[in-house]
Amino acid sequence: MTDWALGPALAAFHAGVTVVGELAAQFTDDSWAAPTPCPEWQAADLAGHLRCMADNFNEYLDDAPASRLARLMATGADAAWLARKLARQNAAELAALAEGQGPEHITAFAASARAYARRIPPVWDLPHHRYRDTVVTVGGMAGAACAEWHLHAWDLAQTLGKDYSPANPDLLAAGWQAGMPHLPLGVPVAVATCGAGPAGGGAGMAAAEGGAWAAGPAGNGVWRALLRASGRLA
Repeated sequence: MTDWALGPALAAFHAGVTVVGELAAQFTDDSWAAPTPCPEWQAADLAGHLRCMADNFNEYLDDAPASRLARLMATGADAAWLARKLARQNAAELAALAEGQGPEHITAFAASARAYARRIPPVWDLPHHRYRDTVVTVGGMAGAACAEWHLHAWDLAQTLGKDYSPANPDLLAAGWQAGMPHLPLGVPVAVATCGAGPAGGGAGMAAAEGGAWAAGPAGNGVWRALLRASGRLA
């Protein structure tokens, strides 16, 4: 199994931020209003969600190991219950976000995410929070963040009618497992929306059945497993 180690992890983290920016640059004023794989979210909403997520990661690190996320995960509740709680939290944050367009949100996301990455190395092995019998370290939570950036890159690509697969899905899978012990790979999740994962994204969008969006190709087996674990594929 691929190890989730600091050097490769940060490279993958920054690659995720970069590809989000590259895909966002392909949107026009009109296409920012296009539906995404995330139910009820237009592309501009997804950009705002990414901005909120990156800010949340910084907040959780500020308050670790006693952040609001840590208190929630300490309940040891199942994935569906956690997803519902986080979906409500993230919907409220998105609704309260200051007015802004998709490109503004992506610029703010990138600045916040890269600031977070700079904070990680000296505290990589420290505890971030606990879920049941598993201690998630700061490095593990960075794995959750990294996976989220690449998964949301897939969302953006699908919105543009394209596909996206990361260069090293095995590494992303290792990061996912380090940061999301309540969402094991190989177990499809179909709860709530794209904003229902432990960091504010991920778990549970499933396909927008009967809607304006349909999933395209999903790459290799490991990447498909990540898409299933995050609820993007059944």
